[in-house]
Amino acid sequence: MIFSLGRSGDRRMTGNSGLRRVVVTGVGAITPLGNSMPATWSSMLAGRSGVDRITRFDPSLYRTQFAGEVKNFDPTTFLDRKEARRLDRFTQFSLCVVEEALRDADLDLEKVDLDRIGTIWGSGMGGLESFEGEYVDFVQHGFLPRFNPFFIPKILISMGAGQISLRYGFRGASLGVTTACSSSTHAIIQAFDQIRLGHADAIITGGAECAVTIGGIAGFNAMHALSTRNDSPSTACRPYSASRDGFVLGEGAGCLILEDLDHALARGAKIYAEMVGEGMTSDAYHLTAPDPTGNGAYRVMKMALDDAGISPKDIDYINAHGTSTPLGDVAELRAIQDLFGKYAYRLNISSTKSMTGHLVGATGAVEALACVMAVQEDMVPPTINHDPNDIDENIDYALNLTFDEPQQRTVRYALSNTFGFGGHNATVIFKKWEGE
Repeated sequence: MIFSLGRSGDRRMTGNSGLRRVVVTGVGAITPLGNSMPATWSSMLAGRSGVDRITRFDPSLYRTQFAGEVKNFDPTTFLDRKEARRLDRFTQFSLCVVEEALRDADLDLEKVDLDRIGTIWGSGMGGLESFEGEYVDFVQHGFLPRFNPFFIPKILISMGAGQISLRYGFRGASLGVTTACSSSTHAIIQAFDQIRLGHADAIITGGAECAVTIGGIAGFNAMHALSTRNDSPSTACRPYSASRDGFVLGEGAGCLILEDLDHALARGAKIYAEMVGEGMTSDAYHLTAPDPTGNGAYRVMKMALDDAGISPKDIDYINAHGTSTPLGDVAELRAIQDLFGKYAYRLNISSTKSMTGHLVGATGAVEALACVMAVQEDMVPPTINHDPNDIDENIDYALNLTFDEPQQRTVRYALSNTFGFGGHNATVIFKKWEGE
């Protein structure tokens, strides 16, 4: 039974009668591959690695001495110097990508209802660099409690959303989302639901992370989570290869402008893709390891498919979580094969982390953007760094893991998986925009 929640003439989504339709009208990114969405996407299609030896501090004492750092970032190109000093690097990244996405969306803030535009932003670790720096100063100055008055605002995970709202005057829902590596995917899901339930006309969503710090590297090293392939950083992230030895830490941010379809059409907006489904589950299995059966991953993908009202055979591309860890890669592919059956061999799967590294709380946003671009341009970015002789007997290489080169194919539906420490699983699905 179709029922109405909103204005007369609202366009409805087939799989969710009564809910508003949601589209992507603006994109922005800053990653180890480039300081904009076009630069990041072109580097993905070129199969470039953004990973190299760490430059922001001396990494020589650490087991892992490389990461995916953002290069040549200057916050004073869009912030005044005084304002930039008051913000952690993750918040600077956040404001940078939002500015890009708003310009891309051509959203005239003087012609929209700011009460109905919100900010839902993800980060797993927030102002880690500011936290570390303040405590180093605390110790070096004889434990005198002379903390920066902006210390607390700089480290708050919610401050990404807060600063975006303050800068642009958005008065709709404003919240920070933190679910480890799934943070920005969960933020996108919350934004999607706010709009399709009629609570907002548009939401600025995505996430940012800057965990390539002394504590970030040392902490993940202590967990034995990171690759230690110091002799070849650019090839260290090698999903689906037998010699993979852990993930590669990265930093960056991604932003999507999600918008009510009617609102977007009324202002003549460019539409990249339609968001049509989401899923959220928990493994409830282990603090850091995935359920080896892939049960949580299976359920979250099925939930997203059901939410979108489509079947497994409708998906053309999966941007896998694919972190290059011995357990995670196998569990996710097992879940894909269990859910998609024979059709798993007909779709493209790739891990763009092989190029960016793992951006932790920002990774879901950047990988959602890769899906948006894939459905718009009918191009699937590759998984790089695979040696065909480096075979893991637990992986079925008959699957199209899109090794080495991008592949052109019609991508009507793309699905992105994100899984976080603590068992947090999130999946989003985007559909090609083909007009009304």
